[in-house]
Amino acid sequence: MPNSSIRQRLIMTMVLTQALLAAALVLTGVYYTHHRLLSSLDAELHARAMGVGALVRYPEEPHQSLIFEKSLVPARDLAAGDLFEILADGAGVVARSPSWSSRLAFPFSGKQYRNIKLKGVPYRMLRLDKVPILDREEAISGLPSTLTVIYAMPEIEMKRQVWRAGISIAVASLFFLGLTLLLALWGIRRGLSPLQGLAAEAAQVTAQHWDFHPREEAELVAELRPLAEAMQTMLQRLHQSFEQQREFLGNAAHELKTPVAILKSTVQSLLQKTRTSQEYQAGLAQSLEDIERLEKLLQGMLHLARAEQWAYGTLKRKLEPVDVVGTCADAIEGLRGLAHAHDADIRLMAEDGIVCRADPEDLELVWINLLENAVRYSPNGTTVNVHVGRRDHTARVVVEDQGPGIRADDLPLIFERFHRGDRSRTRETGGFGLGLAIAKALVEAYGGTITPESTVGQGTRMIVDLPLNAN
Repeated sequence: MPNSSIRQRLIMTMVLTQALLAAALVLTGVYYTHHRLLSSLDAELHARAMGVGALVRYPEEPHQSLIFEKSLVPARDLAAGDLFEILADGAGVVARSPSWSSRLAFPFSGKQYRNIKLKGVPYRMLRLDKVPILDREEAISGLPSTLTVIYAMPEIEMKRQVWRAGISIAVASLFFLGLTLLLALWGIRRGLSPLQGLAAEAAQVTAQHWDFHPREEAELVAELRPLAEAMQTMLQRLHQSFEQQREFLGNAAHELKTPVAILKSTVQSLLQKTRTSQEYQAGLAQSLEDIERLEKLLQGMLHLARAEQWAYGTLKRKLEPVDVVGTCADAIEGLRGLAHAHDADIRLMAEDGIVCRADPEDLELVWINLLENAVRYSPNGTTVNVHVGRRDHTARVVVEDQGPGIRADDLPLIFERFHRGDRSRTRETGGFGLGLAIAKALVEAYGGTITPESTVGQGTRMIVDLPLNAN
């Protein structure tokens, strides 16, 4: 596909619009000039026809025909090529111009105009019927009282004037067209200057340099202000994403380093000297525990990566309708042992027939991660409540505990990878800080939202809204 330039498009659009405007002005000017000149020609034609008609008078003696005062016909009119014919009603031709042609006669009556070419010369003709003879006081009985006058004038001079007017308007239009284009080029170059400055500033952004400061001229342009703001927002998100990736790698390395170091230390201690079978068994059991911890960490990282790939559209899946209440019940059943160990009870309160299009294993994993946090951080002897219901066009699942709650400044951070409410990183606290991150990624991949609400000393509520199945 050939390169396309905004400047070239604007220039071409300007040239085309100005050319169309110039053509429209020329056509309009020519049409108006022709119309006005034709109106003047028709008025002149009518005046001359009435003038030659006024030259007809009655004879002095009876039994004579009508008299036409030929000597009174303006010589300038005949020299200009005017042609005329005067007919007396019922008495035939009274007078004709010397160059009259029979082709100029036309049969219809009334005041009528007509265009005709005679020997290559265009003529404008007028026929006037019932023109009264002005010599009324000397009228002789038996002679006609009205005339028919046919008068023709050449249109050559009018067409020349129209042609000259068209050329003048065209030359003026081309002059102003060129002037307008020069001003437009200057305006387009000046108008695109902030965009070029914006591109230059964006080109300075790198993985090491994230500062992006649009020039003031770009922020003053109404059309560029949203673009500059969108670029700033995009770069902030990219910077945040890069920082999250770096932090993720650092935290992942930290989480992997501890169990690997412990596993290595355990194996080395077993190899330093001969051990009893009981010591070997204890060492292998400890190593197996560390391997299981590593496996759990890797599974969490894989779940998170898969959820993010799906959310970004790089992983395609065919989903079937699934009962949300059933996935909650399965998750609760899977955590009965953990709840018993913490002397906690999990209670499910749900409506029937709540269906979403999802993978049941993904939903179960979301509820397990939310319930596991709720059980671990709830005091012994308390109850974790799970409510499942409908809200507008979504399925709402609320997991509510009676734990210590989360501080307001920590609440926005709980979905970050490797973030722990318990800031001590001991093996006894359990978990890697990936559970809520995985839950949020999976919920958002299904087009839902997860919202935390917490009051210190009273507990925490995790609210999950998922789109209901439309079918």
